[in-house]
Amino acid sequence: MPIPDYQTLMLPVLKRAAQGETRVPEIEEKIAAEFNLTPDERDQMLPSGRQKVLHNRIHWAKFYLSKAGLVESPLRGWFAATDAGRALLARSPVRIDVNLLLEYPGFKEFYHSGHTSAEIAAPASIAPTPAVLATPEEQIESIHLATQTALRNDLLQRILQNSPTFFERVIVDLLVAMGYGGSHRNAAKQLGRSGDGGVDGVIDEDRLGLDRVYVQAKRYAPNNSVGRPEVQSFVGSLVGLGAAKGVFVTTSIFNQSAIDYARHLAQRVILIDGKRLADLMIEHNVGVRVSRTIDFKRLDEDFFSEEE
Repeated sequence: MPIPDYQTLMLPVLKRAAQGETRVPEIEEKIAAEFNLTPDERDQMLPSGRQKVLHNRIHWAKFYLSKAGLVESPLRGWFAATDAGRALLARSPVRIDVNLLLEYPGFKEFYHSGHTSAEIAAPASIAPTPAVLATPEEQIESIHLATQTALRNDLLQRILQNSPTFFERVIVDLLVAMGYGGSHRNAAKQLGRSGDGGVDGVIDEDRLGLDRVYVQAKRYAPNNSVGRPEVQSFVGSLVGLGAAKGVFVTTSIFNQSAIDYARHLAQRVILIDGKRLADLMIEHNVGVRVSRTIDFKRLDEDFFSEEE
């Protein structure tokens, strides 16, 4: 079954908190077993790759329960049900969710302070939307992922609208931003001047020029994939040059035959498709600029520790 949303997890989290002091890692495996989650579901990560989805949702369930006064933290990292939490369980609720927690003044004040007047005015009986079922952190990451996807598509479209010379400049800018090619001037001189068969350019791997990377660039439309013959031709050129490293960049995709061929080569050949190219441009600020920065902060538990 899919990983339960954080509101579905509120009841099982409170039940375990009522059994005595516990920690999120301790109840995570028990809850995963209760909902018959597969190993892949248990290990599924947030888009950022920094935390497991289940772990994150249990934390948010505990956080919301604490705002309603149903659980408390006697020690750092530990939590247990309060008298109010046990009283709620005595009512044998079928489900605990935001609508139920709004019965508690402390949670109501907290919840309303973080929502718009329109959201507050919405009837409590309305079923939660998928966005509401997601934790606040998941909502932020989902929005970020959507904007990154749109930006990636915009980058590739703009590259295709410009000339092949512009595409070469993009690759030079990216390689220099990633630390290759020494200076930008040296990199620009190297790329696009070799004229050796399937090689479009050569760039120094380090500032001293002790090692070199050979580059092949194909500015293809998204529906025009790069196959094994093109990669094989590039590798043949590397062999002729006595080169051990190469990078094949395209604005489209590599078909599976090309990927399998490159995977088992004696030479080190990296395939960069359009998606990865755009992702690297975003990561290294090539062709993009930061429009807004938002800090997502958490409580610093160490700051409040009085242990010697």
